Amino acid sequence: MPYVNIQITRGATREQKSRLVRDVTESLVRVLGKKPEHTHVVIQEIAEEDWGFSGLLTDDWKKAASRNEPG
Repeated sequence: MPYVNIQITRGATREQKSRLVRDVTESLVRVLGKKPEHTHVVIQEIAEEDWGFSGLLTDDWKKAASRNEPG
């Protein structure tokens, strides 16, 4: 029974999440021969203030990146 956990920052639409679940399930069927009815996909949305990379919280990184955009 495949279990897939997808963690993303908040903001995806219901349609985007539905497409992720469908595409991941189809990949497991195609590549590994898994049964779709046995495949579980969980999407966890994480607040940008709770996700960090490059030494910064995501919301701080986005603020810094927007200050550095030309224009």
